Amino acid sequence: MYVFVYGTLTDPVRVESVVGDGRCEFDGPATLEGLHRVEGRYPTLAPGGSVDGRLLDVDDAALERLDRYEGVDTGLYVRLGVPLADSDASVQVYVGRPDRLGLGERVEWPDEATFAVRVRTALERSNGMVHRRE
Repeated sequence: MYVFVYGTLTDPVRVESVVGDGRCEFDGPATLEGLHRVEGRYPTLAPGGSVDGRLLDVDDAALERLDRYEGVDTGLYVRLGVPLADSDASVQVYVGRPDRLGLGERVEWPDEATFAVRVRTALERSNGMVHRRE
């Protein structure tokens, strides 16, 4: 399965330390359309624009370790599937909660019930998807 990374996990040394013995390999550069990167205590994404990053090809064990690293269980980040252009596959993307990351700018998400639903709505409205880059 693919994961789109755009921050600390673009560093191979960091990825290796996080996933341990899980299978994980970089599979080239990519661009996520529909969200852009914003800086805070940790980088995250906000509605609109695009962000360049990398694709990671991971197994279930590596994905579980990435979820722990990103704080999915504590609600720091949510993980969502985003379509991969020209494919039936989807790519997992981590988006951090702006109220928990000390962002330097205000981030507006659609007004929905949960943060994950708000991110999903923004992606659907912008036809968000991941494109491989050469």
